[in-house]
This record gives sequence, structure tokens and C-alpha cells, in this order.
Amino acid sequence: MGQLAGLMVDLAWAVRTGVWRLKLVAQQIVAIGYGSQVVVIVTGAFTGAVFTFQSYAKFKDFGVESGVGAIVSVALCRELGPVLAGLMVAGRVGASMAADIGTMKVTEQVDALRVMGVHPVDYLVLPRFIAMMISMPMLIAESITFGLLASAMVCIAAYDMPSPWFWTHTMEHTNFQDLFIGMAKGFVFGILITLVSCHQGLTAENGAVGVGIGTTRAVVVSSLAILIFNFFLSVLLNYIFPLGTGV
Repeated sequence: MGQLAGLMVDLAWAVRTGVWRLKLVAQQIVAIGYGSQVVVIVTGAFTGAVFTFQSYAKFKDFGVESGVGAIVSVALCRELGPVLAGLMVAGRVGASMAADIGTMKVTEQVDALRVMGVHPVDYLVLPRFIAMMISMPMLIAESITFGLLASAMVCIAAYDMPSPWFWTHTMEHTNFQDLFIGMAKGFVFGILITLVSCHQGLTAENGAVGVGIGTTRAVVVSSLAILIFNFFLSVLLNYIFPLGTGV
């Protein structure tokens, strides 16, 4: 935790200096954002579909199956969309970050940067951090969107629910606060993934074995951190923006 806090201080100082290396940021946006789209879209779509299927089957027993769209929409915005997108990005991008930086560390390329007067955090961590902050909200938005589309397909095609009713009822019970909670969680998850993965890469040692261990730790610790922080964020944000309020 102390090392992560130190890395966060170095990252904050790097942001303050204003040396953002926009070319590297653009490359990382392509790697993180564009490269993760398929995984996030498939995850969101099938999550929305299966959640709709299970919810409809149970709600029908109580005669409230018409509310499935609203329930799925709120769940995707507040929980399922950001959490599952974060876990997918942690598995795909977090491992890549740790492996790339870890390889540079064990082959002494990080030391070479210091010799040339380039701070490793400025060159390696900051571009990934900025790219993650830009990419995560977009990925979460895609996950939510395709989850809702899949939910609509299940309700309309499989259960003969009228399309206007589904979308009207869903939009009436989904407000800006639900979307804000999902985006806020995405920013926090992006920070966690970047800090943990880059830290594991910068502390890698003992050659290829150390890179493999660091990569595994990056994925495991990032995923656990997302799940743990999600609970506390849910409690805090739901206290600020309770369900059933807002516009």
C-alpha cells in the first residue's frame, strides 16, 4: 500500500508538470480503448441477455414482468456494466501493462530511461493513466448500451413484450444519476488498474519468471481491488444518490 501511495504521488507530480507525451497517450488509447471493445461489448451484451432471462422468469411468478427492462437498466448502469467492464479490462489491459513494463524493468530499459534523465513514471505510467481515464467511460458506456440492446431483444423477441412499452418504461426509471454512478465507478476502477498493474511492472525482478509473477499479481490484485472498492463505492454513491430519486 505504501508503494502504491508513492507511485500515486509520483503520478500526481507528473500530471502537474504537464509533460503528457500525447503521441504515447494516443497509442495507449488505441491499445486500451479500441483493443478492448470486442471483449467489453460481448460481456455487456450477454450479461444483459442472461440477466433479463433470469429476471423475467422469476418476475413472471409475481406478475411484474413488465418491470424487467427498468431493473436491468438500473443494474447495468449502477453495477453490472462498470464492474464487469472493469474486470475484463483488468484481465486484458492490466496484464499487458504489467508485462510490458516488467519486461523493460528486467532488461534494464527502465534504468536506461533514468540515465537519460527521463522519469519512468512520466514516460511509462502517465500515458497509460491518461488513456485509461479517457477509455474507461467509453467502454462502460458501450457495455451498458449493448447490455440494454440484448435485454430488449430477449424481452421483445422471446417474450413478446411491446417494444414501445419496454423502452418507455426503461427510460422512465433510468436517470442521469444511474449513469453518473457507473461513470464514477469506471474512473476509480481505471485508477486502480493502472496503479496496480504499473506498480507490478516497475517492481518486477528475477527475469522472465518475475515478469510472469508480476503479470499474474496485476490481474488478481486489480480484480480483487475492483470488487472490494465497488462495495464501498456502492454504499457511498447510493447514500448520495438513492435509488428512485433524480431526473
